[in-house]
Amino acid sequence: MSIRRSSGLVGAVALALMVTGCGSSEGGSDDTGKGKTRVFAADNGKITIPSDPKRVVATGYAVPALIEGGAPLVGISSWKRGEPMMSKQDLAMYKKTPKVAGELATETNYEAIAEAEPDLIVIGVPAPVLGDIDVKRLEGIAPVVAIGPTVPSAWRKLAHKQSDAAGALKKFDAAKTTYEAEADKLSKKYANVLPKLKLGHVGAYGETAKGTFQREFGGSWGTNIAEDVGAKYYGKVKEPGPGSKAVSEYPSIEELPDALGKADAITYSVNPDGSVPKPVKYVMDSKLWKNLPAVKAGKTFPIRYTEAATYGQAMQTLDAIDKSFAPLLKR
Repeated sequence: MSIRRSSGLVGAVALALMVTGCGSSEGGSDDTGKGKTRVFAADNGKITIPSDPKRVVATGYAVPALIEGGAPLVGISSWKRGEPMMSKQDLAMYKKTPKVAGELATETNYEAIAEAEPDLIVIGVPAPVLGDIDVKRLEGIAPVVAIGPTVPSAWRKLAHKQSDAAGALKKFDAAKTTYEAEADKLSKKYANVLPKLKLGHVGAYGETAKGTFQREFGGSWGTNIAEDVGAKYYGKVKEPGPGSKAVSEYPSIEELPDALGKADAITYSVNPDGSVPKPVKYVMDSKLWKNLPAVKAGKTFPIRYTEAATYGQAMQTLDAIDKSFAPLLKR
């Protein structure tokens, strides 16, 4: 149930989620004869769920989070774009777990979900996409909690809530601790150089057909993990909107000098294999790009795994950032 983050969709997703709210788990339980339960605050309201679920179905962003967390998964949606960021162990689990939905919400297989006999269904899609799913039908199978994405940097809270609902916090907490320790290590490593730079970032979701590029500010996909090691991204969205529109914008290519002309250094998103996405290549092929002070100074840095949405995946992002920023220590 993947969602391409085009500029228009991002805004719609964010707006709907701002209205719906994220929620949090609450204390309290009761005995219904089917095991202990608790009330969990999700995007779709306060839902009574098993305190210790044994058979979980996950979709969308919940897929990588719950695979990594070791949740008792009996069915998942396809999540192909996340495969390059999965560890070998997680990828093996992903491949062998029955697929009960495709890449799109409209590709939900309700019969397959029912046959999996889940005691909890975690839907990790944006609120607008939730309308493409027959939630009432799913509720006839098992309790449904919708925990979908908001702003990019909120993947930390998102993964925590999904793991909490599925009873998989132990591994989540361990991964979080490992990540924070590595981020702190890198923060100290680059303390004398990185925080002094005024950074800009070119994202992978510009629209070349419209002659636009994506500029990401702090808290966006391409920047939020780099910020954990001391990167400082300057500026703010000219016309901020809810969600992702508060941390990225889509100026025309002609605005490149105004957008990034003051940057001491520029980072840019690349694919997991290191190749340059078409929207980024469009920017880099421009004469305006070649004339930017940061580009002339040789201070441009690719960042892989910018779509990391779990602490395990983000460890790969940290490693990629370290390798990319390494030349700064030799200047």
